Amino acid sequence: MGQPLCSDCYDYTGHVLWHAYASKLWDRFVIDVRRRLASSVGLVQSHFADHARLSFARVAEYQKRAAVHVHAVVRLDGPAGSADEPPAWATVRLLTDAVRKSARRVLVCSSYSPAVGEQALRWGDQIDARPLHSDGDGPDDDAVAAYVAKYVTKGASETGAGLDHPLTTWAEVRSAPVSAHVRMLMGTCWRLGGLPEYEPLRLRAWTHTLGYRGHILTKSRAYSTTYAALRAERAHHVGHSDTPEAITERNWRYVGSGHTPGAALIAAGVAEDLASNREAARDACKGGERA
Repeated sequence: MGQPLCSDCYDYTGHVLWHAYASKLWDRFVIDVRRRLASSVGLVQSHFADHARLSFARVAEYQKRAAVHVHAVVRLDGPAGSADEPPAWATVRLLTDAVRKSARRVLVCSSYSPAVGEQALRWGDQIDARPLHSDGDGPDDDAVAAYVAKYVTKGASETGAGLDHPLTTWAEVRSAPVSAHVRMLMGTCWRLGGLPEYEPLRLRAWTHTLGYRGHILTKSRAYSTTYAALRAERAHHVGHSDTPEAITERNWRYVGSGHTPGAALIAAGVAEDLASNREAARDACKGGERA
């Protein structure tokens, strides 16, 4: 489960490059959905924002096979956002059709590399678009939020994700506590990151995420509330409001540093052992040179 049937046949290069360009692929998908909706109702594409607004919340999830796939809630609002009624032509069928066709149409071409060539990167064939309602015929707002949160809160142990910290050397890639498949992806990411044509992708800096550079959760500006508002609400809830009129007092006092008496004895013993080991190693090296 989560391992290729044939590791020698698996396209590790394509896997890593798809991750690196996934965010750009999503951006082009959103743009194409807007254009397709405008064309479907006879609007000039530049005037679409005067009639409707396309809003979304997107979650990127690592599957067991270590490939990112996307769960997204896509919605058509009025031009002012979620509080504005959508136009009469904004039907579920129209939006679903635009999502399906755009997902199959858009692509991103990778930078040309003498070693790899140029790859055309697309969404996969498995596209599942379902209508969501909030009038009793389907999931309400809380259910939609729970659906999104389910994938945001999945831990790396439940998926094929990489690590939660950057890797800085090839030795760290080889010793990473991951499966052979994920280690091969990390190695591919590290090797591609050394090619000058892929330097803008910063693949080595994102080796721990297998080349994926996007955020796990993103949303359009008008989908719902803003992250700043959520942070302010959270701060207010815990009693540390950062509102301009609030006054917060914090007093700090230096207590001390260093080991406790017991820990100091242990540290001294460890230091003595290390010094003895280094001395023994030096003696062994000198004996080898004389021999």
